[in-house]
Amino acid sequence: MIGFLGGTSPEVYAVRLRAFRQGLQEAGYVEGRNVEIEYLWAQGRNEQLQALAAQLVHRQVAVIVAGGGTPSALAAKAATTTIPIIFGVAVDPVKLGLVTSLNRPGGNLTGVTNLNVEVGPKRLELLRELLPSATLIAVLVNPTSAAIGEQFCSRARAGSPDVGL
Repeated sequence: MIGFLGGTSPEVYAVRLRAFRQGLQEAGYVEGRNVEIEYLWAQGRNEQLQALAAQLVHRQVAVIVAGGGTPSALAAKAATTTIPIIFGVAVDPVKLGLVTSLNRPGGNLTGVTNLNVEVGPKRLELLRELLPSATLIAVLVNPTSAAIGEQFCSRARAGSPDVGL
């Protein structure tokens, strides 16, 4: 059984869930036929993720897919040191303490990152090249994910004078 720990709701994840199921199918796993998936959703209430992750551990799932970004990954990590956890985050998972290193994660966690925070200044450079007359750039962040929002904005502010913004 696969445990899927979602941060919001199935509707918000519809496209990702289709891709998730398609990837499983390509690997020979079809939900309801030869694999069961337990979906638990926090409905945007990150404070519930820890209890939901504990439920998946109690159900003795074979693997946990932490589909709710950083909050889900941290909750899953806190819930078990033995069940494999797959995550996708927008920050550096090493700095977050999820893995030991990017090339050798160690422990029971592995996943992907797009390093949004680290590449923020580079994005500003690219925006400056695309929109040379721009003097103000707005950044929208998820207020329920303070770790990403604060870090991203801090890095973006630090890089903005370098590109004249």
